[in-house]
Amino acid sequence: MSSQKTRPYRLGQRAESMEQTRERIAKAAFELHGIVGPARTTIASVADRAGVERATVYRHFPDELSLYHGCIGHGRKKHPFPATSAWAGINDPEERLRTGLRVLYRYYRTVEYVLTKVVRDLPDMPVFQQAYGELGIFAYYEGVRAILSEPYRKKSGFRVVSAAIGHATQFPTWQSLVRGQGLSDREAVEAMVAMVRCLAE
Repeated sequence: MSSQKTRPYRLGQRAESMEQTRERIAKAAFELHGIVGPARTTIASVADRAGVERATVYRHFPDELSLYHGCIGHGRKKHPFPATSAWAGINDPEERLRTGLRVLYRYYRTVEYVLTKVVRDLPDMPVFQQAYGELGIFAYYEGVRAILSEPYRKKSGFRVVSAAIGHATQFPTWQSLVRGQGLSDREAVEAMVAMVRCLAE
């Protein structure tokens, strides 16, 4: 009887240990993406940072795509995307846009350390792009653009307005305005709101 009780307990411990190892590897990959970028992150460096053998990394993540899934999943738990549902309840177009951009730009300031490297490397990494698509990251930003653009839908120049809003919501836009041009987050938001206002008139 006692051996039957012990076996499930040990199996549970082993499963928990494996999950902890998997999470440690995903965390190591995410941290390296923020330090050197995904293109320069190797399996050897992930294993070294996680304190495991390369074979252990491959056991949990047999290919690049699965490792990217784990890494991005860890990143989304650490830095969840801003919820957009509340924005849809704001009827005033400018206030909805202003609110959404304020939240997004605050998020970008938090994750700048990793997004800078990811945005740099992403165009040359088809498998990483695949992981982005499969995990709904591209869809999230398209959803953001759609929610913030919706109040302008009846404007004759909606296509241009929607494109401008899509531009305003992108991380490189925030980085250019804040890091390149020296604006505060608030000033960057107001600049983008003013741009959209002119296009929507």
